[in-house]
Amino acid sequence: MAYFLFVDESGQDHRNSPYEVLAGVAIEDRDLWNLIQAIQAAEIRHFGTRYSNGDRELKARELLKKKVYRLAAQLELIPEDERQVLARSCLEAGATAGKRELTALAQAKLAYVSEVFDICSQFRCKAFASIVSTNAPVLRSPEFLRKDYAYLFERFFYFLEDINPSISGIVVFDELDKSQSHLLVQQMDRYFKHSTKGRQRSGQIIPEPFFVHSDLTTGIQIADLVAYIVSWGFRTNDMSKPARLELNNLVNQVCQIRYRAIREVEDNPNFAIWSFAVITDLRTKEQQN
Repeated sequence: MAYFLFVDESGQDHRNSPYEVLAGVAIEDRDLWNLIQAIQAAEIRHFGTRYSNGDRELKARELLKKKVYRLAAQLELIPEDERQVLARSCLEAGATAGKRELTALAQAKLAYVSEVFDICSQFRCKAFASIVSTNAPVLRSPEFLRKDYAYLFERFFYFLEDINPSISGIVVFDELDKSQSHLLVQQMDRYFKHSTKGRQRSGQIIPEPFFVHSDLTTGIQIADLVAYIVSWGFRTNDMSKPARLELNNLVNQVCQIRYRAIREVEDNPNFAIWSFAVITDLRTKEQQN
């Protein structure tokens, strides 16, 4: 018995995203293939074909951008059977598609994403996120694992510990540039071998990650959706950037699959630690002094 943690990020380019988000989705090994099949079936049902065939990717920035919401709202909601035919026609027609086809495809995109999170709930998936302000102070070091990764692994560890202290967690990343991948592997190795918390967590999280292509891996595609929705739509009192309100329904779905751990912290034996962590400073306490 094991859980895969599929990890992706949003906003790391510091261009338009309001927050930098490192997101993960935990899926139990025995559920993984059934979940993949359910999501692929949803893709065909909404688009009339595999949207991800050829050069197209099921990326959040394409499925959930503002233009998609604008196109989806330009006509009344189209019945699903008709929408499927029109959406497929739009994909095949490309630039020559008409207004009804464009509307159907936009509505299909939003319906598909919503169903993905329904499926995640059905299979008891859990979402994790480290949310970083784009202006957060950071002291970059090639040796040490960044705080947002450490927080993500901490929350994943709490989840595994609560489920069963003997099960393993396997981390799967979207493939990075090879030099970046090597660096991350080295940082994780150092964290899990040489830090006190890391050594403890290596009892359940396998320290060496896997790297995969996002366009070929359903779990990474889900993590990409979570990262984007959290960056653009999820807000707490510590997050001052404006949110895109049209994402509210999806934000609620994502929040439904967060995990809440209870741990003793200082004098509080019932301190709630949510799987979404807001980080305002990426430096360690020692680096801040």
